[in-house]
Amino acid sequence: MKIGHSPEGNAGPAKVEQRSAARKPEIAASDVARQAPAASAQVAISSAAKLAASAGGDDGSFDAAKVDRISRAISEGKFTVNANAIADKLVANAQELLGARANKH
Repeated sequence: MKIGHSPEGNAGPAKVEQRSAARKPEIAASDVARQAPAASAQVAISSAAKLAASAGGDDGSFDAAKVDRISRAISEGKFTVNANAIADKLVANAQELLGARANKH
């Protein structure tokens, strides 16, 4: 006798799973939406955040043309990373953050 097979040979575990899977009804997307749980958290936007959002969306920090140039250079294999420039900026930013933090205390 093989493990997992009944003497009759027709009621093995695999066949039982197949039959139960075949009987499962299909669930429509609208049924899933109706069964969705209620919201569990509420979010409130502070007045400072509202003011910042309304102050102006374009501060000039995003340059789409520059992104396109860099993207093109990467895809063409011509983009090089200047590790020294990155390191210098990281050090400068860290010093700025530490200086601002020291002024608060």
